[in-house]
Amino acid sequence: MRHSSIFLGLITAGVALTGCMLVRPAQHWEPFPYETFHSQLVIHSDAPLSGKQRLLDELAEQRGLINSKLSLVPTETPIHVYLYGDESDYTAFMNLRFPEMASRRAIFVGTDQKLSVYAYWGDHVAEDLRHEVSHGYLHAAVPTLPLWLDEGLAEYFEVGEGRRGYNITHVQLLAAQAQSNNWLPELTRLEALDSAADMTQQDYAESWAWVHYLLESDERAEVLTSYLHDLADGNPTEPLSTRIGRRLIVPQSALAEHVLTLR
Repeated sequence: MRHSSIFLGLITAGVALTGCMLVRPAQHWEPFPYETFHSQLVIHSDAPLSGKQRLLDELAEQRGLINSKLSLVPTETPIHVYLYGDESDYTAFMNLRFPEMASRRAIFVGTDQKLSVYAYWGDHVAEDLRHEVSHGYLHAAVPTLPLWLDEGLAEYFEVGEGRRGYNITHVQLLAAQAQSNNWLPELTRLEALDSAADMTQQDYAESWAWVHYLLESDERAEVLTSYLHDLADGNPTEPLSTRIGRRLIVPQSALAEHVLTLR
């Protein structure tokens, strides 16, 4: 993973991750002179974004993709995206505001008042923004997402439309383990995670695998979407692992088998 998400005051990506949790005001340290609106997104940049329209349009369209795939009710909560044109300026900001995450290429910051994404325009900007903006859309609709599920969904949607959530990095990592029978995917272990800063590449991969396994089947997808609806409505609900075990009776081997089919 390459991302990092910081969910401040809500709930809440190790090897240069994007997509984490800190308790600190989410403020940028200087004005961004350029501002454009793309559906639910408010894009702030320190340089003109001429020639970048295709990606910005894709990020705006991702709202419909996520809401449709997860059967979520769309919201109008603004998601502010702060884009630095230069990596050094972004790094200086990170060192000042979020030094724990200074190695991350992009972060999502969520508070009770504001949803924000910070990133710079680099080689991985499309993937990074799809991941972090996914966090924004998800938290706008379901503010109380469990950490593992939040990251698993962002990993699923970061690959872009038309790929059915296929994340080749995670497939390669997990398929090698599954093939050697050296993988014991325990969803309850993921559900116990409470700090994205402590999540490993393995944790991100397994979180993605559970999401992909559920969403790529109509029957299994309903287990996930009904769980999300209960969270969005504020209804008391048991962990998703309990629902899966009760309704689908999914052994560990089923997830491993699913990953092997994706090689």
